[in-house]
Formats: sequence, C-alpha cells, structure tokens
Amino acid sequence: MPTHAGTPPADNRDPLIEVRDLTRVYQRPRTSLAKAGAAVHALRGVSLTVHRGERFGIVGESGSGKSTLLRLLCALDQPTSGSITFDGQEITGRPEGRLRFLRENLQIVFQDPMSSLDPRMQVLDLVAEPLVALGLPVAGRVTEVLEAVGLPASAAGRYPHQFSGGQRQRIAIARALAPRPKVLVADEPVSALDVSVRGQILNLLADLADELALTIVFVSHDLSVVRHVCETVAVMNAGQIVESGPVDEVWAAPAHPYTRTLLRAVPTLEGLL
Repeated sequence: MPTHAGTPPADNRDPLIEVRDLTRVYQRPRTSLAKAGAAVHALRGVSLTVHRGERFGIVGESGSGKSTLLRLLCALDQPTSGSITFDGQEITGRPEGRLRFLRENLQIVFQDPMSSLDPRMQVLDLVAEPLVALGLPVAGRVTEVLEAVGLPASAAGRYPHQFSGGQRQRIAIARALAPRPKVLVADEPVSALDVSVRGQILNLLADLADELALTIVFVSHDLSVVRHVCETVAVMNAGQIVESGPVDEVWAAPAHPYTRTLLRAVPTLEGLL
C-alpha cells in the first residue's frame, strides 16, 4: 500500500535529498495602515526523502505548493522553518557563495524552453553557459550533450527560434546536463509542448536517467505524466503532502480523496468521443 502524509516509501538506496518539516510563509502587502498583510502558508510541515538514482515525482494543482517546494529544493528561496540537506550537506540558510556544490550537482529544466533560452545566443553558448559560470571545461562537452539528447553537432551554430518546441526543450535538457549534475529537476517540462512530442521528451528523460545514473525530481500537475517517468510520487495539496508512495500503487489505489480527484481529471479517450 502507498504511504501517506509525507512519509517516504522504504528504499535501500542512499538518501540524496532530505527535507524535514519544511514551512514557507509569505506576507501579503498591507492593504491599510492599521492592519498588516495576511500571512499565506505556502508549505505546511513538508517532509520527504529522494534517494540516489530515484525518479521522484511531485504532483499537484496550481496553488498546491509544489512550485514553492521546488524553489526551496533548488535554494532559490529560503524556508520559514525546517531543513533541506543535499548529499549530506545542509543548504538552508547558506549564502549563495557557499552553494557551489549544489549548483554543480543540481540543474533545472524549466517549463517553457522558449522563455528559458536567450534568443540572442547560439546553442553553443547557451549549452556552454553553466560550464562557463562554474569554471568547468567546455571543449567537446557541448557536442557530447547535444548528441545525448538526440540533436546533431551542427545545431550548436543555430538560434533557439530555428527549432521546434520539442527541439528547444532538448537544448534546455542538454544545457542542464552539461555540468554533469547528480540531480535533474524538471519543472513541468512538457506542459508547454504539443501532445505529439510530449512522449518523446518523457522517454528521453527516462532514458537519460538510466544511462547517466541521474536522480530526477519531476514536478507536474498531471499524475499520468509523472507515472510515465517516475517510480515514486508525492501528491501535494494546500501546502502539504497528502499521499506518497510507489507511483503505480498510488495510481491503482489512491487513498486520499484529493489524489482521486487528480486521477478523475486525467484525460481519457472516452472523454474525447
């Protein structure tokens, strides 16, 4: 049976990311001089463990807290309370100058490749950008990662607008892979793509995870997409993990009403007839 309330399933692999009792409270702007702005509890005591080599999905609707959790995992924001460790090192509260180990080992693929790729830069420079920023060798690496995502070396001399949406997402994945990270975080990586190419990108991510021994944290609003890539899933609602466990078990026998609501929202062939 799937586990619930943020308790991760048993796994014999080493923990790579550990999140404990994470909260994030935002203060809304004042609407009057007499009253402070309302507090918004984006995360409420979230705990989870991602093991080395695991493909871990985080699923929930807009407003569930998954994007806030993602920003905290990537140290792009700080929690109100709680802790996050990456490969045994605490990342919460660290200044950017002491996060190099995280920047080298965790890379992100964003939702919309067109907005995440600078249209003024050639693919060569886009893919090399994280290597240059981290002071890592560039020679030969761009061609290597382009070929790994199914693009020819000649793509390096072109610009993002010269590619299709699926090809642009492959470029974004190549850029994320360039520094040889341990963890690839995918933030709704197929939601901006045509249905016809979503499966190709999902298969690519799954294949890369196997070939490169990557750990993947995959964020989506669609449980069927998460099921395609991930082995474990955490379902978020109202800033909490309401259900978690092996993705096939959660899919087949969802225990929480919110998970059942997500499953009913998955498009089916019958719904199109």
